Amino acid sequence: MQIQNNVFIITGGASGLGAATARLLAENGAKVIIADVQDEAGKALAAELNGVFVRCDVTSEADGKAVVEAATAAGTLRGLINCAGVAPAMKTVGKDGPHALDVFQRVININLVGTFNMCRLAADAMSKTEAAEHGERGVMINTASVAAFDGQIGQAAYASSKAAVAGMTLPMARDLSRNGIRVMTIAPGIFETPMLLGMPQEVQDALGKMVPFPPRLGKPAEYAHLAKSIIENVMLNGETIRLDGAIRMQPK
Repeated sequence: MQIQNNVFIITGGASGLGAATARLLAENGAKVIIADVQDEAGKALAAELNGVFVRCDVTSEADGKAVVEAATAAGTLRGLINCAGVAPAMKTVGKDGPHALDVFQRVININLVGTFNMCRLAADAMSKTEAAEHGERGVMINTASVAAFDGQIGQAAYASSKAAVAGMTLPMARDLSRNGIRVMTIAPGIFETPMLLGMPQEVQDALGKMVPFPPRLGKPAEYAHLAKSIIENVMLNGETIRLDGAIRMQPK
């Protein structure tokens, strides 16, 4: 899969992992479509990268369609990288009673349903493009988390949503094999996202030391580098890759 002169959608592309991926793809000649609910940051990054910003709630069919329409108008859509997500913490039963059901449903809706919504719409558009080398028409990269496998206390909602993203990787890849579309998932460990960077420095340092090697927080550019490798390697399909420095999360 060639990056240069092709179009790639990045959800959650205004900041963090998504912004780093948008930058790297643009540096390699891609036309990037930044889909996010952060208007100001999204517009600024799109202007910087000569890309397109589309305000998008990933759980909305109308918003998803608008993003895909913008992508197909910009050229040949070849990739989707899903980085949009939320990560609230709440115990199954806490001091104030049972886990709020609306919070659980919101996490599943954004992290899982939103990911699937964007995949199904982008895959439909990709399936109608002319096949490239090896018969390939596109690649989709979803974002899970090590919490999918090592969910911590307070992560029932988040971990289950990310486990489901990992779980749909293989069946979706099999579904789309006839269309020449690959599906991969990245499961990051502890990364320098806006949420973590808002924590005190001593907390960041302590989290980084939990990683066997390198003993630090992951950098968004390292996520972007793996996404680029997945795009370019046609044999990578139907798999979830942990990007975590060999960390295995403790209960808390």
